[in-house]
Amino acid sequence: MMAKRKMSLNELSEKVGLTLSNLSILKTGKAKAIRFSTLEAICKTLDCQPGDILEYKTS
Repeated sequence: MMAKRKMSLNELSEKVGLTLSNLSILKTGKAKAIRFSTLEAICKTLDCQPGDILEYKTS
């Protein structure tokens, strides 16, 4: 989604109000959870739906 919107991780970090390290953890799939408010902020910034950026994986 970021590439589609031509947005860097730095730019998304500034617009969403998250640190680069926290965004990086989310981007690499290493996060165990995400707050709905964070997901909402990312979706608003990228103009997308949660399903566009989330993927379900079985453990």
